[in-house]
Amino acid sequence: MQQRIHFTQKLDELRMLVLRMAALAERAARDAARAYLTGDSDLGEGVIMNDGEINDMEDKIDAFTLELLALDQPMACDLRSIIGAMRLAMNLERVGDEAVNLAHRAVFLSTRSPMPPNPRMEQLSAHVQDMLSMSLRAYADQDTALAGKICAMDNSADELSLKVLKECINNMVEETRIVERGVHVIMASRHLERIGDLATNVAEAVIFIKEGQDVKHHCKG
Repeated sequence: MQQRIHFTQKLDELRMLVLRMAALAERAARDAARAYLTGDSDLGEGVIMNDGEINDMEDKIDAFTLELLALDQPMACDLRSIIGAMRLAMNLERVGDEAVNLAHRAVFLSTRSPMPPNPRMEQLSAHVQDMLSMSLRAYADQDTALAGKICAMDNSADELSLKVLKECINNMVEETRIVERGVHVIMASRHLERIGDLATNVAEAVIFIKEGQDVKHHCKG
């Protein structure tokens, strides 16, 4: 019994590590998006500089999960929690990478003349940030119903990203001087869309942990 209590405490510690990493990744995505939308190069540079903290958290979670697997004998539900935590850490690290990529676009574009207004980028940014926030809340609350809603939201993120692409291409055709900036906007929309994809991956991991169903590649609306 004592051994079981000790193992449960370790699982709780693992959850707290994941949630701390989640907070860092969510902040990075939020700040990178704000840096892009407002042209705040200092905020973008901050995202780039702080990425190492997210990477360090992934290393810590990897080491912790491997120790649990090596030294303990987790039951099926515990094993899903451990594997799910590893999946979350991997996807959260990638969220951090995409935030850094977006921050680089923000820093570059802050040195150029503004592009024509593109409200689709604001919509896409808000949409994927909602997806990420909801997916992390689903993990914290072990809420598979909420996780399922995020899966359905991924199609909307894809559609918004496609609209940004089409509008940028139209602008570049009309004014060739903005081609370089237009390419960066297109890439920025791709980074945002990718964060939405990663939020969907987090939601899939929540469903796996709670219900034992592996819905990777099938979690779509």
